[in-house]
Amino acid sequence: MAGIGATAQAPGNSLMEMLGHVANRVRDYYSRAQSIVCVEKVSVQPLRRDLMPEGFARNLEYELRVEWDASTDTDQPPEAKVLRELRKVNGRAARPKDEPGCLDPKSGSLEPLAILLPHHRSEYTFAWTGVSKLKDRRAMTLDYKSRTPGAIEGKWKGDCVSIDAPGRTKGRIWVDEVTNDVLRLDEQLTSQFEYRVPREHWGFSGPQTWVIERADSSIRYRPVAFHDPEETVLLPESIESLAIVRGAQSYRISQTFSNYKRFMTAGRVVK
Repeated sequence: MAGIGATAQAPGNSLMEMLGHVANRVRDYYSRAQSIVCVEKVSVQPLRRDLMPEGFARNLEYELRVEWDASTDTDQPPEAKVLRELRKVNGRAARPKDEPGCLDPKSGSLEPLAILLPHHRSEYTFAWTGVSKLKDRRAMTLDYKSRTPGAIEGKWKGDCVSIDAPGRTKGRIWVDEVTNDVLRLDEQLTSQFEYRVPREHWGFSGPQTWVIERADSSIRYRPVAFHDPEETVLLPESIESLAIVRGAQSYRISQTFSNYKRFMTAGRVVK
């Protein structure tokens, strides 16, 4: 926690105390989420420079769950990972030979709220920015920003590339004033950056550099009620993402989460 910039005060608590309460709620969320599965529907839409659709969207459907093992015996803190099983591609049942598309969400990726856990928190500065209203809830707002930019790297598989540019994000988090649950998380780049395309991927008259101008995302959460036993859990409702890349394909990705089911220890499925 020593790396956190506590330059503002949350009502009734220091920023450190507030972040501690939020981290506890995130851990509690992960402990519940590992016994919950849902349907994730994804639309990947390529865009023109004017942000109008270019061609058809790629539509996917997954079964999704969160993996979290807080009882690990290793010296490393546990990480929450998002696991996906592809069920449908453009309305038809997925086939074993279906390859992931370049922009398809990845299984095994880090769950977004993990940045609020203590072992990731020192990678960012946080500041309390006030109180607002989100739907019918009063919410405290936190701004965060990456501390140190890392090396920009591209991982290529054929013509597909995944660009990793650590330490270049900032965002805002809305936290329920009473429960300390995260209600919304928005993120964007601190500034645009340039990626130098390796020579073997230039192609004929292709650009030698790409400029990632924007990479925005907004995650919203909603309460989901389960019965027998009664329980309400705040779970993801939607994610909207936009990437604008000069020299390469820009795109918009929409993700919605529904049909939540809870697995009880006796093997029962509870909707």
